[in-house]
Amino acid sequence: MAVKTFAAIDVGSYELAMKIFEVSRTRGMKEIDHIRHSIDMGTESYTTGKLSYQRAEELCRVLREFSGIMKAYQVSDYVAYGTSAVRETENTIILLDQIQQRTGIHIEVLSNSEQRFLDYKSIAFQGEGFLKIIENGTAIVDIGGGSIQISLFDKDTLVSTQNMKLGVLRLRDNLAHLNASIRQYENFLDEIINAQMAVYKKLYLKDREIKNIIIVDDYISTLLRKKSINNEMTGYAGAELFEKFRDVYHKESLSELAKRWDMPEETMPLMYIALIMTKRIMEIMGAELIWAPGVTLCDGIAYEYAQKNKIMVSTHDFEQDIIACAHNISKRYRGSKKRSETLEQIALTIFDSMKKIHGLGNRERLLLQLSTILHDCGKYISMTNLAECSYNIIMSTEVIGLSHMERQIVANVVKYNHMEFEYFEEMSRYGVTDQASYLKMAKLTAILRLANGLDRSHKQKFKNVKTALKDGQLIITVDTNDDITLEKGLFGASAMFFEEVYSVRPVIRQKRTI
Repeated sequence: MAVKTFAAIDVGSYELAMKIFEVSRTRGMKEIDHIRHSIDMGTESYTTGKLSYQRAEELCRVLREFSGIMKAYQVSDYVAYGTSAVRETENTIILLDQIQQRTGIHIEVLSNSEQRFLDYKSIAFQGEGFLKIIENGTAIVDIGGGSIQISLFDKDTLVSTQNMKLGVLRLRDNLAHLNASIRQYENFLDEIINAQMAVYKKLYLKDREIKNIIIVDDYISTLLRKKSINNEMTGYAGAELFEKFRDVYHKESLSELAKRWDMPEETMPLMYIALIMTKRIMEIMGAELIWAPGVTLCDGIAYEYAQKNKIMVSTHDFEQDIIACAHNISKRYRGSKKRSETLEQIALTIFDSMKKIHGLGNRERLLLQLSTILHDCGKYISMTNLAECSYNIIMSTEVIGLSHMERQIVANVVKYNHMEFEYFEEMSRYGVTDQASYLKMAKLTAILRLANGLDRSHKQKFKNVKTALKDGQLIITVDTNDDITLEKGLFGASAMFFEEVYSVRPVIRQKRTI
């Protein structure tokens, strides 16, 4: 692969950013330019649900400039993503169409979990620094304009992630309504942050020891990578350093602070909010060290591009992080681990044997695996309304790395594993209008139902399940000496739906061991 030029564009809540990279399979990825433009879209988006004419004009003007820069660098490929400010507008589709017509730049909107997953990827690609710090209990605190995301690691594995509406722009606007001066920020912020973090601590920090915090933001990360207080800035900080920052904020004016740290004066209140928030989270978690790797969403976009195009390979298994999150959700809602493992083994065996028929890929296989793990989460709320309760839990619980539609597919597969499957015309009445996604739901539901039908007694009778396609039949050979009369008797309904979806008839054959 020859050297190509790639651009990553982040349409953020407070800033437009573009990074230009040279990429090749032999040399990897090298950043050659970073262009930034401050634009406060978040304040309008979060409060009114729309961007004003003036703000939209400024957005398009800057993106046209980005387009010109890309041409000058002879960029061969680009990816542009919008985050919470675009996501929370009421007229997102209209806005994105206007941008494309006026600038030629196509912007895709990231769900919150997709955005945070890209930030997380950009950290993981830091290699040794990342792997070393997550050896101990670690939290990634990703501070955005509209919200923050806290993701917890336990023994090198991402185990939970939670979003809270504590973004710096949102908090600044709340404080503005109180007519609070920057000197009054700390007391008000402590009350707001403590209220949400108390609940978070009770639900997610019980019996967890957090030693390190990895910070991802546009404020503290910049500060910690500058040498501005006693020449201690190296990207790492302890609690005592935040006390020094706090003292400086109380002694100097905003213009003096901006000059000291060579940053725009208008970002100083946001910086202070981020500092107070990080200090408070650090205290609540009992963390001793903060690491600011200095990565941005643009880095995450570039790393994802490099991964997809086999330019770079990460030693970290991101798919296992998604699976680990699902296991922790199941554990929280008292899911049956043994039952999930049985369903997973059977369902994935069926999926793999049906590749030529279903036409689905590795991503859909992952969604099926997540569905087996979360198949019974709704029983925590109601045994009789298991389908709807399971759906609501999955749709209300963030699984980092999944898009909103992927989460909807998993939720529906789990839901229709427990109730009659609905046809497209019916399902499209309440939001599922994508035919491709509907077909994925149907195909994965048919497989999960079949796997479920093979273990209706919940006794995990089958030590080994093998499947083979032959003459329009899916021959399922089960290795067991147990009585499977119940499984055979109740297999019919699951088999009928499977045959409707695939035009393949499932047949059970029992193999007895000696």
